[in-house]
Amino acid sequence: MVQKSNPPEPRLPPEGEAPPEAKRRGRPRGYDPDVAVRQATATFWDQGYAGASLDDLSAATGMNRPSLYGAFGDKQTLFRIALDRYMDESRATMIQAFRAGGTLREALARVYQAALSRYLSGDVGGRGCFLVSAGLGQAVVDPVVRQTVADGLHELDRGFERLFSRAYEHGELPPGTDHAALARVAGVMVNALSVRARAGETRQQLEATITATVDLICGPRVSE
Repeated sequence: MVQKSNPPEPRLPPEGEAPPEAKRRGRPRGYDPDVAVRQATATFWDQGYAGASLDDLSAATGMNRPSLYGAFGDKQTLFRIALDRYMDESRATMIQAFRAGGTLREALARVYQAALSRYLSGDVGGRGCFLVSAGLGQAVVDPVVRQTVADGLHELDRGFERLFSRAYEHGELPPGTDHAALARVAGVMVNALSVRARAGETRQQLEATITATVDLICGPRVSE
């Protein structure tokens, strides 16, 4: 008896080249790029780049493969677009948190809470930061993604450094404080919240970590 072989798995065309079907069929009527990118982002966020198949992306966006190719080029390009979109939205959220004023303790708590709200926003549980959860998985093999991830981390460091510089001017940090080094530590804790949120820790556990982090930077809260 001759054993039938499975048909070969469809392969992506070379990067930047759409399959012939995409040229013939194009994108569906009523196509909304913002909605499609948001739905693709959610899929990448939950499943990672490698785990999100073209069928998954097609189902999430409601677009068939030729339409996806026609609209975004290829999977890698769609992922980069999703990452850039996430960075824009995250940046707006964090800038607002950093600039809202208040004491150093209040500002730190507000920044960490703003990040945590995004990290616990998944429909099936905490999924962390898209930059960390999905971006790092591609950073080694995609230099564009690696640069985007690095830029995001360094931008967060600079936000904390400016915050600590203002706090120092108001006497909230001791003389000799290395603002840049302290900013990196504060940024690492944001990344830690992302990892732990994705690992399933509860909001209560993560908020306890925020409180401990703020106390380490500002000193224990003085009881009134």
